[in-house]
Amino acid sequence: MTQTTDLRGIVPERGSRDRSGGLLLTVLLLGQFMGLLDASIVNVALPTMRADLHASGAGLQLVVAGYIISYAVLLITGARLGALAGHRRVFHLGLAVFTVMSLACGLAPTTGALIAFRFLQGAGAALLGPQVISLIQRNFTGAARGRALSLSSAAIAGGIVVGQAAGGVLVSAGLFGTGWRTVFLVNVPIGIALLVAGPRVLPREEGVPGLRNLRAQLDLPGLLTLSAAVLLFVVPLVMGHELGWPAWGWASLAASAVLLAAFVAVERREGAAGGRPLISPRVLRAPLLVPACVALMFGPGSWAAFLFTTTLHLQGDLRMSPLESGIAFVPCVAAFAAVGLTWQRLPARLHRPAIPAGFAVAAAGYLCVGPLAGGGAAYEALTAVIGFGLGVMPITMTTALQHVPAEDAADASGLMLTLMQLAQVIGIATAGTLFLSLAESSGSTRHAEYGTGWALAASTLVGALCALHVARDRARA
Repeated sequence: MTQTTDLRGIVPERGSRDRSGGLLLTVLLLGQFMGLLDASIVNVALPTMRADLHASGAGLQLVVAGYIISYAVLLITGARLGALAGHRRVFHLGLAVFTVMSLACGLAPTTGALIAFRFLQGAGAALLGPQVISLIQRNFTGAARGRALSLSSAAIAGGIVVGQAAGGVLVSAGLFGTGWRTVFLVNVPIGIALLVAGPRVLPREEGVPGLRNLRAQLDLPGLLTLSAAVLLFVVPLVMGHELGWPAWGWASLAASAVLLAAFVAVERREGAAGGRPLISPRVLRAPLLVPACVALMFGPGSWAAFLFTTTLHLQGDLRMSPLESGIAFVPCVAAFAAVGLTWQRLPARLHRPAIPAGFAVAAAGYLCVGPLAGGGAAYEALTAVIGFGLGVMPITMTTALQHVPAEDAADASGLMLTLMQLAQVIGIATAGTLFLSLAESSGSTRHAEYGTGWALAASTLVGALCALHVARDRARA
């Protein structure tokens, strides 16, 4: 990996390196894992939440997507704040916001309040998430950095997967009669423990530049334009089906396209004026970053939609309890973990070719979602196939960051995670709406699984085709 930053004085001396490095990595990865976990842990709780809060289908989608939207659009800004105010300081701030908002979500009295708290909880995750990779880049060198980045990639992707099974266990446990609220309240003691341990473990940073020229450094015009474009795109997709696709929804989609074009213009002007656009041209020139990120979007996007729709089916036509539906995903979690934790043992020449192969396997699995929607051992084996295929996401993420200089780590990690989160929002909004429409028209969630499975297979196959470019681009790497 390119070494452009002097890390002397940051990395612990040999006598304490293993212990202090291990404690530092534990705190960082637990915080990162917790933030990613909450993007999917609510899925199993959705049917219980619907009954308790009398939430609509659109309301349930916003509970899931609201967190991801704020997380996605604020990730790069969170990375910039870390570079300006200090990664250690912003990590603690994000962790504090996330922990407080988790408590608020767990106590929310209405669907509207829960959606609002989820937006704020996502903002806290967006502050702490980007600091993890930046702190790894600054505090580890050589092989230790490679191992730490690989574990970070596994934590990011694994948080998406493990949340499904963990949510089922927590909802079914219903500690003290909390029901679905447990999936949020479980973050509180973990967050407090990390807030106590963090100041003792995370190294202090010297020479933090401070918050001078905040507007230019954070690219506030770009942030506001991108946020508006995302909201105008997602909200009509989520609300449209329930409201009968009103005219304002189509106008909102058109306005989203206009604002996306405006965002491109704003970014170009920001760069020409010597500012720091949210998407830096220098970061985009890093070998393999762009094609890997494009391919990566299709994995989390299809997976988020799969979690959302399949949970409603398992607790719908199949009448499973939250615990049973969560356990149904254990084979998927195990297969995903097996690939994510062992891929480095493969010969190096197989790493990048494994990416399109994995996406192709997942696409084949999605094609069988409808035919095997009756449940049973065959369906659980199918989830393992999908998890095995999407287990290549850590490989893709490591490949995307492999040749990024240390000084660009914050922007690169922010860009990568933003694209992943936006992909999840789009997946839930599109495939989720398709599933709800098919289930309502047929009166059967099992029937809806057919069309949804075909749509997910098509999108994942596109991801496989995009990943072929990463597999073939050996010369530049």
